[in-house]
Amino acid sequence: MTTTLDEIYKFFETPPPFYLNKELAVCYVLAVLLRQDSYGTELINLLETEYPTYRLSDTVLYSALKFLEDAAAIVGYWKKVEGRGRPRRMYQITPDWRERADELARLWNNYTKDAVVQAVGVSK
Repeated sequence: MTTTLDEIYKFFETPPPFYLNKELAVCYVLAVLLRQDSYGTELINLLETEYPTYRLSDTVLYSALKFLEDAAAIVGYWKKVEGRGRPRRMYQITPDWRERADELARLWNNYTKDAVVQAVGVSK
């Protein structure tokens, strides 16, 4: 199969989404939970809305949530979400983890900021 220059330019104009690994997912989840309690589907949708070039698979998300629960960083509770049929498993940061969550959320914010700077640098 032969690649053309046009295909190369098209790739960089509209690159495929980048799927988060568990390490990035942990930091992303904490960044969101510092702002508001949330549930799995909402976390995935927020990522796609706020960071259109990133994606998060269910498998990686729930692995990150389990890691955070096992570390006592977050707790889950059931809540009926307005306009939804069944209750959702909501997550929130535990008080003892707020400071560490801030540090890890900063890693996420710096990572995404650096990715934007690199992308802008590539297009110049």
